[in-house]
Amino acid sequence: MHFPLILVSPARPENIGAAARAMKTMGFSELRIVASDAWRDPAARRVAHGAGEILDHLRTYDTLEAALADIDFSVATTARSRAKFRYYATPQQVETILQEKRHWVKSMALVFGREDSGLTNEELAQVDLLTGIPMAQDYPSLNLGQAVMVYCYQLSVFNQVVADSEPAADGQQLQALRQRFHQLLTRLAVSDDQKMVDWLDQRLGLLEQRDSAMLHRLLHDVEKNLADNYPVEK
Repeated sequence: MHFPLILVSPARPENIGAAARAMKTMGFSELRIVASDAWRDPAARRVAHGAGEILDHLRTYDTLEAALADIDFSVATTARSRAKFRYYATPQQVETILQEKRHWVKSMALVFGREDSGLTNEELAQVDLLTGIPMAQDYPSLNLGQAVMVYCYQLSVFNQVVADSEPAADGQQLQALRQRFHQLLTRLAVSDDQKMVDWLDQRLGLLEQRDSAMLHRLLHDVEKNLADNYPVEK
């Protein structure tokens, strides 16, 4: 399973080193950095302490969109108060969801935002699922390196257990489903209902393969019915 971790605009080299160390400890090896050169600071390698090869082979990108270009399914970590979306999975739920996803997608990614401001709403809109770490209300944030460690620990099962052999499904199935829904909303003249659009984008990320396939069948029937009974005027 192709499973990189992506850090968006990290500012502190120590956090990058701590993230690399957490990854190495839990069996992850691919790190991607968006819009930051902080990893070049010697402090990153000093804190990485034995995980230098992760820093040696990390890949850099100008934008999150570019970093996700080859990823079939992505999960972003965010503080609930910083996002307009309201559908979150706990780290345990993320593990369950990804366990099912790995049978029919070829690549997944976990995205972490900036230390001070997290991910922007525009960046959050680029991922398939949001997650947050439940914490006490009087201390609502974690250090970036700590957050990476929590998720690496929770998801370390992907580096210890070989997935059962099952027929592979199209890794682009989910994205195609999302595009078809957007086209349907446009056809129905309700695409300006941003609340509905956000709800669909977030909930589709929770679907299992069979559910996704069934929705594709349903959309096919809806699209055919619309074409037969309400043809587009030319």
